[in-house]
Amino acid sequence: MLTCRLLAGAFLALATALFSGVPALAQQDDAFGVEITLPEKTIVYLQGSGTWDTAYETLVEAIKTVHEYIDRRGLKPDGDAMMIYTGADDTGFDFRAAVPVMGPFQNPPQGDITVGTSPKGKAYKFIHRGAYDGMENLYEAITNFFDEKKLEPGELFIERYVTDPRTTPEDELVIEVIFPVRDEATPEAPKEPDALPAPPETAPRAEPEAQPKPQ
Repeated sequence: MLTCRLLAGAFLALATALFSGVPALAQQDDAFGVEITLPEKTIVYLQGSGTWDTAYETLVEAIKTVHEYIDRRGLKPDGDAMMIYTGADDTGFDFRAAVPVMGPFQNPPQGDITVGTSPKGKAYKFIHRGAYDGMENLYEAITNFFDEKKLEPGELFIERYVTDPRTTPEDELVIEVIFPVRDEATPEAPKEPDALPAPPETAPRAEPEAQPKPQ
């Protein structure tokens, strides 16, 4: 199972190695860790994998590919493009580059591009403003947030691009980082105490044998 620390830690490991000399951009006073409910939407997505050293280039090209398909089909987008990260380690990641569309529609695509539904349910949202390579501070803060709140993240996380990465200068990006969380487990009903064991039967005391009388 993926964990918040594993996923965020993968970002941090790479960011620390590659961008330790890059100053972090100041963030606006965005609310941090806002609880939201994700609605389920029809998405067109491209599934693939990438390495952290070319992560931004990978996501831009993947989103371009999805948008090109949507434009060819004459479909109407129904929200911001997103990267749904389904797996990660220190060197790379698995993803679904997705765009919500008005759907359903006829003749869905086959192959690398396909149709599905977006994650839904309870989640927490965090906002990054600025260059993609400045996100390491945010992911570290998210990891601490989940630890402090004792929340259990789900098996994926999402970057939703409020500004279009195809056309927006990288230092002007606005990205919502969204971590779905697991539903709280329903507490178990108190169990009835087990019946007390019956006391062991007391064996009858043996009578002493009669001693013969002296003659």
